[in-house]
Amino acid sequence: MNSCFFGGGSILLPNCDLSAWSTIACDQFTSDDSYWAEVAAMAEGRPSAYHITLPEIYLKEGEASVEQRIASINRTMRQYLSDGLFRAYPDAMIYLERTLADGRVRKGLLGLVDLEQYDYHRGASSYIRATEETVLERIPPRVKIRRGAALELPHLMLLLDDPNRELIEVLSERKDAYTPVYGFDLMMHSGHLSGFLLDEQARDYVSQVMLRFSDPAYFQDKYATDASPLVFAVGDGNHSLASAKECYEALKQTLGAEAAAHHPARYALAELVNLHDPSLDFEPIYRLISGVELDTLLAFLRQQAPDFHGGGSKPGEISLYFQSELERRTLSIPVPSGMLPVSVLQPLLDQFLSAHPEASIDYIHGLDTIRALAKEPGNIAITFQGMQKADLFPGLLQGGVLPRKTFSMGHAEDKRFYLEARRILPEAAL
Repeated sequence: MNSCFFGGGSILLPNCDLSAWSTIACDQFTSDDSYWAEVAAMAEGRPSAYHITLPEIYLKEGEASVEQRIASINRTMRQYLSDGLFRAYPDAMIYLERTLADGRVRKGLLGLVDLEQYDYHRGASSYIRATEETVLERIPPRVKIRRGAALELPHLMLLLDDPNRELIEVLSERKDAYTPVYGFDLMMHSGHLSGFLLDEQARDYVSQVMLRFSDPAYFQDKYATDASPLVFAVGDGNHSLASAKECYEALKQTLGAEAAAHHPARYALAELVNLHDPSLDFEPIYRLISGVELDTLLAFLRQQAPDFHGGGSKPGEISLYFQSELERRTLSIPVPSGMLPVSVLQPLLDQFLSAHPEASIDYIHGLDTIRALAKEPGNIAITFQGMQKADLFPGLLQGGVLPRKTFSMGHAEDKRFYLEARRILPEAAL
C-alpha cells in the first residue's frame, strides 16, 4: 500500500475456466430464482466463485440453511487454496476494461483500500464514505461469512469524481505497456472482461494522483467547501465494505490495534471507476411491495403525507407511480428544491412496513423487470425518477448519505462480477 489509502497488494487469479468461475454480485437478481438456478447449473462440478459467495436470494431459505452455506463456503475456500487453484500477483494493481452487453466499455482500476480511511456512518469525514444509508441489519450475515473466510472476492465499486480524467483514462492510454492477465466472456450474456497488470511507473502515478486528490487544499478549492476531503464514494457493495470494516474493528479488539494494523484484513479489494466514465449510468432502484393491497398502501401514504394528490406532478413536485397487476395509480407531492423522490418515499415505506408486518419489500433494478413483477398477483411496483450522477458528490457534501438503495449504476447484468481474490487470513491461520 502507498502512504495514502489506495494501492497495490497481493491479488489472486484462478487458473480455470474464467467464464464458469466469474459470477455476478451477490445482491443482484434477488427475486429471480431462475437466474441463480442457471448459474448453479453452469458452476456444478467446476471451480467457481458461485461456490464461495452467498447470493442474497438464498437468505430467504432460513438461518439453518444459510449457516450450512457459509460453512460450505469456508471449506471450499480452503480447498481451493490447498489445491493451488490461484496464481498470486504481489503488490499488484489491475487496469480493467468491461465491455458491457450494449458494446460500451467501462474502465476501472482494481486495488486495495485501507479500511482505516473508510467510515459508513452518517456525518463521516473519512476519505472513503458511503453514498447511501447503511442498513445495519444487513451487516451481520456478511460478517458471519467474512469472519471465517480465508479469501475475499470483491464486488465493490468505488467512485472517483474526476471530470478532467486525470487517473483511469491516463492509465488506459498506456494499456499496451501492461501485462494482460485475463480476457474472457462473462456468463449469462453479460459482456466481456479484460485485465492488465500495471507496471511500476503506472503504480507510482496512481500514488501521485491519490495524494493530490486527498490534499485538503486541493479538495476544498475543487468543491468550494471547508469540508474534509471525500475522495471515494462507495457506488456498489457498501454493505460488504461495511462488514469488512466491522471485522477489522473486531480484530483490533482481539489482537490489539498495533497487530491489527499489519493484518491483511485491514484492507479490502475494490474496483475504482471514474464517476464521469461515459458508460456509467445512474438508474433508480425501484421498490416492490408484496403481501398487501394497493389501496391499503395508498391510503397509508396519504394519511402520513396529506399533501399527496392523485395525478401528474406540477412544478416543484415529484411523482410516484404505482402498478399492481393491471391497475396503475400516481401520487404527487410538493417538495423542497433538489429533493429526490426516494427521499420522500423510503421513510414512508419504512413506517408502512412497521405497521403492516404481513407486507415485504424488495429493491429492483430495471424498469422492465419491475413492471413484469408488478403483473404477478400480490405485488405492487413503485417507480420514480432517479438522480443525476453529477449531483452525487455535491449532494454528499451538503447532506451526508442518501437514503438506502437510491440509485444503481447501470443494469443488473452490468454489475461487477466476482473474479479476483485476496487472502484475508494470514497463511499461518489456514
